[in-house]
Amino acid sequence: MSEAIINLAYLVASALFVLGLKGLAHPRTAVRGNLMGALGMLIAIVVTLFHKDIIDYKLIFTGFVIGGAIGAILAVKIQMTAMPQLVGLYNGFGGGASLLVAGAAWIETLTMAQAGDAQAMALLGNEQFSVATIASGIIGAVTFWGSLVAFGKLQGLVTEKPVRYTGEQVVKVILLVGSIVLGVMLIQTPEHITYYWYMVAVASVLGILLVMPIGGADMPVVIALLNSYSGLAAAATGFVLSNNVLIIAGSLVGASGIILTNIMCKAMNRSLLNVLFGGFGEVAEAAEEGDIYAGKIKATSPEEVAMLLETARRVVIVPGYGMAVAQAQHAVRDLFNLLESKGVTVEFAIHPVAGRMPGHMNVLLAEADIPYDKLKEMDEINPQMEQVDVAIVLGANDVVNPVARTDPNSPIAGMPIIDVDKARTVVVIKRSLSPGFAGIPNPLFALDNTLMLFGDGKKMIQEIINAIKEG
Repeated sequence: MSEAIINLAYLVASALFVLGLKGLAHPRTAVRGNLMGALGMLIAIVVTLFHKDIIDYKLIFTGFVIGGAIGAILAVKIQMTAMPQLVGLYNGFGGGASLLVAGAAWIETLTMAQAGDAQAMALLGNEQFSVATIASGIIGAVTFWGSLVAFGKLQGLVTEKPVRYTGEQVVKVILLVGSIVLGVMLIQTPEHITYYWYMVAVASVLGILLVMPIGGADMPVVIALLNSYSGLAAAATGFVLSNNVLIIAGSLVGASGIILTNIMCKAMNRSLLNVLFGGFGEVAEAAEEGDIYAGKIKATSPEEVAMLLETARRVVIVPGYGMAVAQAQHAVRDLFNLLESKGVTVEFAIHPVAGRMPGHMNVLLAEADIPYDKLKEMDEINPQMEQVDVAIVLGANDVVNPVARTDPNSPIAGMPIIDVDKARTVVVIKRSLSPGFAGIPNPLFALDNTLMLFGDGKKMIQEIINAIKEG
C-alpha cells in the first residue's frame, strides 16, 4: 500500500475521531459520534495492518479473538454501576500497551542495528525516537499501575481512604528522577535494554504511590487524569512508531482528558495539585457527628413522602453514588413517570462530580430512558431551588453538603454544591447517617426542612410509588 493512500486513510480516520468527539458532546448525537469514532479506529487498524510487510497475521488474529472475546463478555456482564472502575481499568490497559509497544520497538530497532542496518543505527541515535520511547515507558507504567490502584479503590479491593506517610512527596520525586535517570542511561547505552525495564519498574512504583494517597472522593478526577495519561502515552508511542494517526488519537485523548480534569477540579473548587497531594477523603472525628445530629434528625416513612409528593407542583431529584449502588435508576424512572402523569414537574439536578466518574449520573439516568431535557446542570437548577416544593436527595452526600458554603475550614470549603437546603422540603434517602467520600458529617440531615428516609434507595422509591398509587 502506497504512502499516499496510507496518509489519506489516516487523515480520514483522524477526521472521524474529531467528529466523533464532537458528537459525544450531546446525548442526542452521542451514539452517532461513538460509531464515527469506532469507524475511524477500524480504518486506522486495517490500514496499519497492510502498512508493514513483516507482520505475523496469525498472532494478530489470535490476539484479536482473545481480546474481542474479553471485550464482548465485559460489555454484556458489566453493570452500569461498575462502569467507573471498568473505565479506570481501560485507562490502565492503554498505558500498559504503550509501554510494551515502545519497549518492543526499541528491541526490534536494536536487533536490526546490531545486524548492520544503517537506518536502525541512525534511529537509535535519533533524539525524537529515544525521548518518545522513554516517555512511553514512564507514562505508560504510571498509568497502568495507577489505574490498577484506582480500580482497586473503586471496587473496594483497596481502601478508599488516603494512605499517607511521612516524606511521601520526597519519595515520589526520587522515583520520578530515578526513572528519568534510567531512561537517560538507556539512551547513552542503547544496547542495555534492561535499563528500559528497570525504568518501567521504578515508574510502576511511582504510579502506585501517586494514587494511594488520594481518597475516594477524588476518584472522578483521578479517572479523568489517568485517561489523559493514557492518551499521552499513546501519542508518545506514535512518535516511536512514526505513526501519525496514533499521534493524533493520543493527543486528542490526552487533551480531552486534561480539559475534563480541569472541569472536575473547578466543580470541586480545588486545584489539581491539591487533588494529587491533599489527601482529600480523610475521616472526620466521630464526636463531630454527634454534635451536629444529636436530637435533630427527623425520620420519615414512604407514606409520608408520598403525601408530600401528591401536593407538590415541582420536584427535583438529586442522584448520587447511592443511587448507583442501589441500582435504583429504573425505579426513579417509574416515579418520574408517575409524578409527571399527575401534572407534577420533575427535574434532575446533576452535580459534575456526583458518582465515581465524570457523567456517571447522566449515564445511569440515560440507561433508564430519562429525557435529557429533564437533566439540569448545577448552575441551571440552583437559582430556581427556592421554588422547588420537594427535593429528593437519593444517595448523594458531599455534593449537597451546605458546609461547603458555611465552614471555611472544611475539606470541601468553597466547593460548588446543589442548594437543596433552599427547597421547601428536603427528603434524603439514605441507609444511614454515614459520611460521604469526604469523610465529614452533613448538617443538611439535621435541618428543620429535612426529612430522612432510611433504607435501600431502590426499595424506598418503590414503596413511595406504591403509596402514591394506593393513595
